[in-house]
Amino acid sequence: MKRRTLLASSAMALGLAATVGTGARASGNTPLKVGFIYIGPPGDFGWTYAHDQGRLAAQEYFGDSVETSFVENVPEGPDAERIMTQMALSGADMIFATSFGYGPSINAVAQRFPNIAFEHATGYLQEAPNVSLYNARFYEGRAVIGHIAGRMTQTNVVGYIASFPIPEVIRGINSAYLHARAANPDVDFRVVWVYTWFDPAQEAAAAEALIEQGADMIMQHTDSTAALTVAQQRGVSAFGQASDMSQFAPEAHLTAIIDNWAPYYIKRIQERLDGTWAAGNSWNGIAQDEVTFAPFNPRIPADVQAEATAMIESIRTGAYHPFTGPINRQDGTAWLAAGEVAGDDVLGGLNFYVEGLAGEIPS
Repeated sequence: MKRRTLLASSAMALGLAATVGTGARASGNTPLKVGFIYIGPPGDFGWTYAHDQGRLAAQEYFGDSVETSFVENVPEGPDAERIMTQMALSGADMIFATSFGYGPSINAVAQRFPNIAFEHATGYLQEAPNVSLYNARFYEGRAVIGHIAGRMTQTNVVGYIASFPIPEVIRGINSAYLHARAANPDVDFRVVWVYTWFDPAQEAAAAEALIEQGADMIMQHTDSTAALTVAQQRGVSAFGQASDMSQFAPEAHLTAIIDNWAPYYIKRIQERLDGTWAAGNSWNGIAQDEVTFAPFNPRIPADVQAEATAMIESIRTGAYHPFTGPINRQDGTAWLAAGEVAGDDVLGGLNFYVEGLAGEIPS
């Protein structure tokens, strides 16, 4: 575990704000202390990098009134609970835990520290009144890159590097496939599960395996730039994850889904400063600029760029939802009728492939 920025060492009672969600801070001279827990290193240029960019933006925005810190490479499980407890005891007023598997840990710690505001990215457990959830509609972005992949593939094989079989990842696979198939009925998706968020060697090996199977388009729901590097070396196309990765693969990189956490972090920290913070459940996307895109590579044909831009705008305005029926489950049974839109309650727990996807979701 590597601590990049040390939290101030002080008694918990001296560093806490007033009751969560009510009142104002006791002293305008004491900075609000905000801690971040990261699953990987900010240098991954993926998921953790995007969260750290949001932290840095918030630090710049608030200046001396806020003191941010982070701990990187924190495994999901007992280590996460230990680090969050240490942050709480060191005077943190707010803690952002930025990985799905931190759910049990953040709820356990929150129950012991009711005056601290806890925020859990991509989580679903709210077992304490001071735990808030936030997520982004990444499936909207994957619909767009799925369309591009379907329109551009020459082999009709699209490779997808998947991390863990959780709803967020399954949503992305389904969304990308549905829109690739809509653009190209002959498209074939090959999914490789690597059971890691960040492991460059495994991600590179997965990309190599997919290319050997004929994939000329590589997507990923993992965090390193390794797959892009392999794509560049092998002369195929790929899409960045969470940030613009084009510097690592200038020819291969077609675009990327960018996770823009800064607006959310600034909003929630401001509410904590004002004493108006309250637990909630946020799920924003393209419409709120929480999901954005890296510049399109000029290799994307002009008409495909126009189609992708039109899709982005139709999602932004609400005119189009990526999960609009008719859509069947993988086994052929009906899921969404013609014109029916999947509700957030269903999408939040999505645990099946749509019709046309081969293979099984690991248990």
